[in-house]
Amino acid sequence: MCAYKAFTLMNSHRVNYNKPASKEKNAGASPNLPVKTFRLGWIKAAVWENDKKFYSVTLARTYVDEAGNYHDSDSFGRDDLLLVAKLADQAHTFIFERLAELKTKQGE
Repeated sequence: MCAYKAFTLMNSHRVNYNKPASKEKNAGASPNLPVKTFRLGWIKAAVWENDKKFYSVTLARTYVDEAGNYHDSDSFGRDDLLLVAKLADQAHTFIFERLAELKTKQGE
């Protein structure tokens, strides 16, 4: 695919990246949903909770194929790496704050 076509394809599907994630995505009510999702541009980090003791984070880059379908990839380009680092930091902070909150609740 030529660079112009890839650029046009990416820009033909504008997404509002400043829109906060919906509560359904961050509710944590279902074991199939992350407790929190962070997003910067096309890159996202999802925080998963297991028995309120263990946490894991998945990182993904969203892309649009030629048919206009959205997909996630776990492969990142050079220009994605700073965003990956920032999202990893946000996820790390969220997990530590969540653990501190749970510890405080247990002490009451």
